Amino acid sequence: MTQTFDIAANVDTLNIDGIVGLKGAFTAQWADAMREDMMTAFWEAIQRPGGAVGRGPRRWYVELHPQAFRGFVDLITHPWVVGICTDVLGPDFQIVEIGLDVPFQGAKYQPWHRDFPSPADTYDNRKITSLAFNLTGVDVTEDMGPFEIAPGTQFDDGRAWKHEMFPDKSLWQRFQDRAARKYPCRGDISCRSALTMHRGTEHRSPIARPVMVLGVDAPGAGHAELHDMMVTQDWYDKLPAIARKHLVCRVVETLVPITQKHDIEGLVMGADPA
Repeated sequence: MTQTFDIAANVDTLNIDGIVGLKGAFTAQWADAMREDMMTAFWEAIQRPGGAVGRGPRRWYVELHPQAFRGFVDLITHPWVVGICTDVLGPDFQIVEIGLDVPFQGAKYQPWHRDFPSPADTYDNRKITSLAFNLTGVDVTEDMGPFEIAPGTQFDDGRAWKHEMFPDKSLWQRFQDRAARKYPCRGDISCRSALTMHRGTEHRSPIARPVMVLGVDAPGAGHAELHDMMVTQDWYDKLPAIARKHLVCRVVETLVPITQKHDIEGLVMGADPA
């Protein structure tokens, strides 16, 4: 690691915009291996009941076993990831989720949404209690349904919205006025509050756009129960101490297929692009 970065400045950006990024955190070759692992996991999961859940037409989400991703330890011990998590979530932050989101050609606009209801700590006290790190498996172009986010919306209350996650379409104009599309390259990392309003856009390219998702909580945030990470004892024993400290998982003799728990009902149907 030869990069230098200013964690305090990055956290300031995160608190203002609800998202921040690091260019070139890993090599393109590292990201290519990540893509291979993601697509292998996807094709295995899509063939069994409960292995993948729809996030709109031609768009799916799959949880991974950490061991299925060769770069998992590289990611969770990256000094930028550790630094952001420690500063925002505290020294006892918890890694609770690893998965992938993948749209294919034909994926539609998603409705503007957040990934779960906002806790009082966030809408009252403007405190971020959960983070999502994203890493693309391809160099994103306009026809690949780039991720769209509305900066500065992570502290919106949202309690009056459907499921506290989906604002009525009459409220979308504010998000669309702020909307920024993201075009990351292989090796980049972004970090966002999962409460910052966002959506996937229309995917016209024949090239799939898999994205790795790492979910991290402050203690007590409560999202670990939505997931079921498990690792084998021999793999766990080889982890560096910092990884064992923060990873929330079951240690098992034999890995079993994951049945996805975090289904987001409002994303099953596509949205109008208006």
